[in-house]
Amino acid sequence: MAKKPENWSEMKPAEKRAWRLKNFRKQGEGEKFVSPEAEKNFNIRIQRLYDVYSLKEPDRVPINLSAGNLPLKMAGLEAGHAFYEPEKAMAAAQAFNEKYAEKLESFSMPFAVSGQALDLLDYKLYAWPGHGLPFEAPGWQFIEGEYMTADEYDDLILDPSDFWIRKYLPRTFGTLEPMRMFQQFTIINENVHVMQLAPLASEPVQNMLRKLLQVGDALKRSSGNMMRIGGTGSIAHGFPVTFGSFAKAPFDVLGDTLRGTTNIMKDMYRRPDKLLKALDVIADISIENLLSAPNVDNIFLVTYPLHKGADGWMSQAQFDKFYWPSLKKVMDAFIKEGLIQSMFAEGGYNSRLHCINQFEPGAVAWMFDRTDMAEAKKALGKDCVIIGNVPSSMVVTSKPEDVKEYCRKLIEICAPGGGYILSPGSSPENPKLENLFAMVEAVNEYGYYKK
Repeated sequence: MAKKPENWSEMKPAEKRAWRLKNFRKQGEGEKFVSPEAEKNFNIRIQRLYDVYSLKEPDRVPINLSAGNLPLKMAGLEAGHAFYEPEKAMAAAQAFNEKYAEKLESFSMPFAVSGQALDLLDYKLYAWPGHGLPFEAPGWQFIEGEYMTADEYDDLILDPSDFWIRKYLPRTFGTLEPMRMFQQFTIINENVHVMQLAPLASEPVQNMLRKLLQVGDALKRSSGNMMRIGGTGSIAHGFPVTFGSFAKAPFDVLGDTLRGTTNIMKDMYRRPDKLLKALDVIADISIENLLSAPNVDNIFLVTYPLHKGADGWMSQAQFDKFYWPSLKKVMDAFIKEGLIQSMFAEGGYNSRLHCINQFEPGAVAWMFDRTDMAEAKKALGKDCVIIGNVPSSMVVTSKPEDVKEYCRKLIEICAPGGGYILSPGSSPENPKLENLFAMVEAVNEYGYYKK
């Protein structure tokens, strides 16, 4: 585990960021690679990423690919197998990687959580293959709802942990419903208060606890399969690991899975002051949770999926008042600690490009889905890493020559000066293998920098 310099508190954000990037560059040290070729390719790839995130020109434009559920399909499996038979899904990914990882310059792993654990928890926020969706459905589907009522803003603002434990979680996990039987745990501060734990003697709570032990067993089995087949595979096979940690815009935290889209849009008009207070509380929680995480010293990147700030979701005035300030507060806190902010701008961000470049050079990376990349390069290219934006629909349905030509144009626009990673705009499900090859061909043919 990396150890911060003793003068960390005196270092500037750019110095902390440089330290984290150097630490990232060392991730292959001591690794047992599967072959000398894998070690050689790893060093080439990680140097490219190091250069890009340092806003320098690497030897060649890096590529970031996702094969989606293609490894499962090629093995005759469905997405549901990743949830309910993870050993089969991991074996399919392993076979796919052995055959195609080097050709695609990417290491594929199916993303899923133990279906048995989700079933035991009675998770209500999503449907997934084998639970609410056909076994062959491509992946998760969010179930929109009001999981926090309008009159609960004060509860969230006053004591967010209590709100989460006794109200929010019982609504989103049916198995945790008995938590409603408890009073606030902060009331327990003397021996006379021990009886506040009396619900532990009740049958519903005891059933809940027994079921949680089963959840633990299911998660242990699932994670064991992942670690046994693919846990150390990426680096050992020559592919750097860039994912660090995960965060969300506070507005998206409230609007996605608490108030819901319709309600939070109404809240901007009906209770703007409460909404702003709640956003500030969630921002503080987000900052504290990440900076107190045990692995925070070993990461350099924080990834955000941005949802409701995209073009068309709200006016610019609403974006400036409700969406951006609390998001920027979170970003500023992490940037101060040397963490690069990787912003996945889902949908289009064309109307936001003029106002989001508010950070020091190298502090932010933007992955764009449907944003005009030429305009993004003009607005952000000197100060930010740019990632994207080959349409996922093109990777799934188009001809390889069209994909290659699209990539050529992207490289021509975004690569000059460095700081660019070629990538789909979002993760495609069941892409054509030949289209993934076309993307790799494009960077190898057009993506090398002249020295």
